[in-house]
Amino acid sequence: MKRTFTCGLDAAIAVMGGKWKGLILFALQDGPLRFGELRRAVPGISERVLISQLREMETTGLLHREVYHQVPPKVEYSLTAFGRSLNAAMAPLGEWGEEHLERIEGLPWDEVR
Repeated sequence: MKRTFTCGLDAAIAVMGGKWKGLILFALQDGPLRFGELRRAVPGISERVLISQLREMETTGLLHREVYHQVPPKVEYSLTAFGRSLNAAMAPLGEWGEEHLERIEGLPWDEVR
């Protein structure tokens, strides 16, 4: 299915949308990780959601899944050039969040939702 977008921001959010993908990208920025390592690096994510997010990110080309045929089996996830470029684009947003963290934490989130 082909999809059209209203602007670049719309397209970017479609690729990295949701709470978890940005955190997974951040966790993989320093190199490949195995599933268990990723699960520990992204606190609060369930195994089911992590599996789903990793599959989506592999499909969209953000990450590479490397299967090592050994006993026991070993699978590593790493960022592609496309994923690294998205991580670089998200870095200023993360810096903005750090700069305004206290204000953001103090927002009346129960009224926002």
